[in-house]
Amino acid sequence: MKKLLLLIGVAVIFLYLGPMRAHGKGDDVIDDEEESNPKVKADFGKASEGSRTDDEVVAREEEAIKIDGLNVAQLKEIRDKAEKHVFQAEVDRMMKLIINSLYKNKEIFLRELISNASDALDKIRIISLTDKAALETGDELNIRVKADKANHVLHITDTGVGMTKDELVKNLGTIARSGTNEFFNKLQDANANEAGELIGQFGVGFYSAFLIADRVVVTSKNNADQQWIWESDASSFSVAEDPRGDTLKRGTTVSLYLKEEAYDFLEEATIKDLVKKYSQFINFPIYLWGSKTETTEEPDESADEAKPAETEKTAEDEEGKVEEAPEEKEKKTKKVEKTVWDWVLMNELKPIWTRKYSSEKALCATISLRFIFL
Repeated sequence: MKKLLLLIGVAVIFLYLGPMRAHGKGDDVIDDEEESNPKVKADFGKASEGSRTDDEVVAREEEAIKIDGLNVAQLKEIRDKAEKHVFQAEVDRMMKLIINSLYKNKEIFLRELISNASDALDKIRIISLTDKAALETGDELNIRVKADKANHVLHITDTGVGMTKDELVKNLGTIARSGTNEFFNKLQDANANEAGELIGQFGVGFYSAFLIADRVVVTSKNNADQQWIWESDASSFSVAEDPRGDTLKRGTTVSLYLKEEAYDFLEEATIKDLVKKYSQFINFPIYLWGSKTETTEEPDESADEAKPAETEKTAEDEEGKVEEAPEEKEKKTKKVEKTVWDWVLMNELKPIWTRKYSSEKALCATISLRFIFL
């Protein structure tokens, strides 16, 4: 009997604990399911601080990235629509010779580009003598040099005659065949200094730009055509209409995207010395985008002290007092040094046709002419 009661008691205990254990196990199962299938937040994947989706990155790059004044969308447009060209065989051979001959005298590129800009200015000046409308797009004739250290680009801009699309292809993609073999033969046997003189004599100095640049972009506007962009990496070139429109009005900008070893040409002191060196015989003003420190006076807010509170005046005092005009107190100022960027004239020599000759010089010139024609 006792055994029977004991068995019944054990059975009751098992029946009571069974549902509790089952309930606990269910909780474990639910927990496991939640861990294996975590809930996904509704805003997961949206932009948050420190993270961006691919679409947002692209959108930000299109707004922020500028290449030669073009945003990503404009750059893609001109490269899709650009006409692709290969260099004339002689040009390809010549560029290799120039790079190999002048690798120790890379600064020669600036002399050649400034000289080309001066020639373009001479052309538009001569054209304007018979065509008064030639300078309607701008009567300032000058050359401007600007170094963009952030993007490693050097810009040389002139307000000269500019080039049409056909002239860009012809002038920058081919070279005149007359004297080509003579040039190659002389260049192969020349040292660095002689080679530098030769490229100037044969009119192929533009290609010296590839001494310091991986990529060269030429933006040009001629009065007779739209504004065009010529681009090359020295292996081939392309020409496309500029989607920005006629930003230059007239003239040419040569933009050099420098090689890493040529970054020194972006330093203000370096480019300043070179511009002065190669501008001695240029009859047009050459400006360099440079910085200078100026001292200015600004209001000194820290000197202003808190005004003491005025004591309250009685009505009797106010009645017998005549109103006086408030005295203007001198504002305290402080001297502050600021770095100012502006165009700085590099060659003080005025063009020949604008100089004023004294009577003595005019007399000497007249006497010299008389001796010549005697």
